[in-house]
Amino acid sequence: MNVTSNLSEKIRLIRLQKGLSQENMADMLGLSTTAYGDLERGRTELSVSRVENIAKLLDVPLPELLGFDALTMSETEWLRQENTRLLAENRRMQNELDQWKMKFRQWFGDGIIRHIGEERERIGFK
Repeated sequence: MNVTSNLSEKIRLIRLQKGLSQENMADMLGLSTTAYGDLERGRTELSVSRVENIAKLLDVPLPELLGFDALTMSETEWLRQENTRLLAENRRMQNELDQWKMKFRQWFGDGIIRHIGEERERIGFK
């Protein structure tokens, strides 16, 4: 059983404990009943925002829904760790973006310089 199916099963069990139907959950999430059913069967990959919404609707702390042991990690500590991870990912993506910007400037800049040189030659400057 993978992480998605474990989470999907946990959502289903908590929903049943709360006395909610799939139709109730689908309506509250703005999904069709079929789409919500696929979510509970693990056929649909859950986004972070969708999991957060489900946790709120089920009135369950997000770390608990995700399977983090409340005794080993407080919600605050989990959020700190997640924030650190996201900041690192943001830095990585910013570095990648900067590299692409530099390549674009090189490619675009080289093209402009070449074009100017060609125009100078066309009109008689060498």
